[in-house]
Amino acid sequence: MIWKPNVTVAAVIEQNGKYLLVEEEPEAGSGLLLNQPAGHLDPGETIIQGAIRETLEETAYTFVPEYVLGIYQWHSHHTDTTYLRFAFGGHVTHHDPVRRLDTGILQATWFSVDEINQMCHRHRSPLVMQCIQDHLADKRYPLELLTHYES
Repeated sequence: MIWKPNVTVAAVIEQNGKYLLVEEEPEAGSGLLLNQPAGHLDPGETIIQGAIRETLEETAYTFVPEYVLGIYQWHSHHTDTTYLRFAFGGHVTHHDPVRRLDTGILQATWFSVDEINQMCHRHRSPLVMQCIQDHLADKRYPLELLTHYES
């Protein structure tokens, strides 16, 4: 058996001192959790395209990635799954308030760092706070760090 991590993309978006998070119910009965706009990379798309798509699908905002925030590896003991997350910093432009959000996403909301800290028991993973801490520490890597090849 060949082991492969789950490749995910995430957008860390700060505006006026608040971060855009989604409230989601990933599994029936698991309760509402908080996460950055994030999800699995789809076949045929670049890592950057995946972050743009996931943000639009989960928040109805158009995301413009400006830099790589970090690359994170996390193993969930609950699901026995390893995730490899590519997180991007950037800004949002257009918002479509009538756009239907992805299945399982209840809403996208802006929260202060204090509010996010107070709700740490609702974070989908430890990566939620780690990405915010890295953003606050001004970690930024050029998008050119990523290279996409077509066959």
